[in-house]
Amino acid sequence: MELVSRTATFGGEIRRLKHRSEACDCDMTFGVFLPPQAQRGPVPALLWLSGLTCTDENFMIKAGAQRVAAELGLAIVCPDTSPRGTDFPGEHDDYDFGSGAGFYVNATQAPWSANYRMYDYVTRELPALVEAELPVNGKWGISGHSMGGHGALICCLKNPGKYLSVTAFAPICNPSNGGWGQKAFINYLGEDRNDWAEYDAAVLIGSAEEKLPLLIDQGTDDEWLSDQLKPGSLEQAAIASHYPLTLRMQEGYDHGYYFVATFIEDHLRHHARALS
Repeated sequence: MELVSRTATFGGEIRRLKHRSEACDCDMTFGVFLPPQAQRGPVPALLWLSGLTCTDENFMIKAGAQRVAAELGLAIVCPDTSPRGTDFPGEHDDYDFGSGAGFYVNATQAPWSANYRMYDYVTRELPALVEAELPVNGKWGISGHSMGGHGALICCLKNPGKYLSVTAFAPICNPSNGGWGQKAFINYLGEDRNDWAEYDAAVLIGSAEEKLPLLIDQGTDDEWLSDQLKPGSLEQAAIASHYPLTLRMQEGYDHGYYFVATFIEDHLRHHARALS
């Protein structure tokens, strides 16, 4: 790994690191916050997946998570949201598809299938690299925001035993029935909706082999609430399958990082209880 930058904060440090990804067949950059406890030995880690248009830096800069993570002895790993530098036709034309919008799937359609394999990257390659090269102990929680919340849900639901905790902020809960998800799935996965179901939390939750308590915060003033995010679909599926979901509708909050920053402490403490 190549060290891009290192910044001290709350007794720990934030590192930006670059490496060659086999899954995505390109150079990838990710961020990690290492708490002060990591100077004495390996610590548990939270994998944070960011939303549309974001990079590895958005959460680190905007969420205000480092103070509480330092108190709890929790590392935070923040990957990018898509491959970079591939420059396929149309890749950079829209905010909701292509660059910055990998949707945490393994694309099966050309040309995207050559590089857009973010599911393998965040569930296999990156955690293995972090465990091999950084002071983390192999205990993982997972969380994310918006598209990243979708990613956190599907990664957890598809990988029983891999994570000890899961939360999400304003996740895309039923992407097969929303414009963002349909656009991504058609282009990355093709027209067969059966293939989409493999990456749709509202579908996956009904057959989950493991039922980790799931905490979701959602703002009531989120402009994307009804058209794109559809938490009600996930809630109904969770009730039907007796999945332990706590969906907190936060009055007056929108979709942005002020919302995330307001409730991030609750989520970090939720993860720390499971990871410790």
